[in-house]
Amino acid sequence: MTISAVRAKMADIVKRAPCLAARQRGDFKHSSQELMKMESEYAAKNYKPLPVVFSKAEGVKVWDPEGKVYFDFLSAYSATNQGHNHPKIVQALKAQLDSLALSSRAYFNDLFPDYAKYITEVSGYESFLPANSGAEANEAAIKMARKWGYRKKGIPKDEAIIIVCAENFHGRTTTLVGFSTDPDAYADYGPFTPGFEIIPFNDAAALEKVLNEKGDKVCAFLVEPIQGEAGVFVPAEDYLQKAYSLCKKHNVLLISDEVQTGFGRTGKLFCSDYAEVKPDAIVVGKALSGGLYPVSGVLADKTVMDVFTPGTHGSTFGGSPIAAAVGIESITVLIEEGMIENSFKLGNIWREEMTAWGTPKGLKVRGKGLLNAIEVDPKLDKGKFAYRWCIKMAHNGLLAKPTHGNIVRFSPPLTITKDELMQCMEILKKSHDEAMAEIQ
Repeated sequence: MTISAVRAKMADIVKRAPCLAARQRGDFKHSSQELMKMESEYAAKNYKPLPVVFSKAEGVKVWDPEGKVYFDFLSAYSATNQGHNHPKIVQALKAQLDSLALSSRAYFNDLFPDYAKYITEVSGYESFLPANSGAEANEAAIKMARKWGYRKKGIPKDEAIIIVCAENFHGRTTTLVGFSTDPDAYADYGPFTPGFEIIPFNDAAALEKVLNEKGDKVCAFLVEPIQGEAGVFVPAEDYLQKAYSLCKKHNVLLISDEVQTGFGRTGKLFCSDYAEVKPDAIVVGKALSGGLYPVSGVLADKTVMDVFTPGTHGSTFGGSPIAAAVGIESITVLIEEGMIENSFKLGNIWREEMTAWGTPKGLKVRGKGLLNAIEVDPKLDKGKFAYRWCIKMAHNGLLAKPTHGNIVRFSPPLTITKDELMQCMEILKKSHDEAMAEIQ
């Protein structure tokens, strides 16, 4: 069919659009199976979701179109730390929609300045660069680090190096996957942006070696304080402190990617707080959104951030009034309602209980706060046991996500109660036993 023919049919297609009025009339009610089939037919296949459809969500629970309820132990990769549809964040979003949604940064708006002031005061930094997605924020941090390297450190033009870690996950842009070590992330997307040096994670000696050899051209060390996508790998307690000291010695920026670990997920405001260090910059996102609207950014002091001047970076939606309203409320409820403390306390309970149960079964339990994982034998069920276990948990009303075949991540909203956590641990154990029974 020609483009002209397609365009000629648009008016008829729009009459059948799944718009709000039509959905409110009930014209587009589908079963879970119908929705999964429709997505498979019409959407790009860059995801393979677990066979569960979200239809409604509140707090730590979600419902499918048939009305079955589940506990959410993925939290949209930490975007819903405050729980699904937190009423105060929802109200802030709705109220802002009634006045002003978007100005672009070509003009001032009456909320972003308050937002920038608030997030810098809470975080302890002097300046904030707003963005939308975590990947966009990491890209901005890379640009900031390189420009700082040339303008402040005096690195020769186009020779700046950024050190990163193997098994990292910083986003999906071409630059970011270019220094990934996961073939699924980088295969067939080259050529890639040069200027990145990959070292093992949790290896201060490897960092020191590169800095000793190339430190005069290194502008930054970009690192996750916990590697979430890799399987919740927690480094040695002194790793970030050692990295900080080495970076200071060689006049290198330490940039902590806290898109997943930030805003209470690990039991501190930022995971880097455990090391009692202040990175030169922190990349934030996900939970800053309250799970409602893409919000991210970079925090740094002015000696680093002031390398940006008008025209050197931009974002149409970054710092929009909606983003500002959502960001302010997301931070506020997180702190006022004790979610960070709850994450710390319940995370300790979860790991203690799971370690006592799992160690005799050969399971490895790790994490901080409410960012946790259980690793199973990679040979079990031909490397597919984690997926089988997650399917059983979903059947029993608990949603968790496998990663790398033999690891399951467990990261519920920080609003979960102790009673709910204990209930979910029983579901987890029961599901494990049922999955094991199928392969024995």
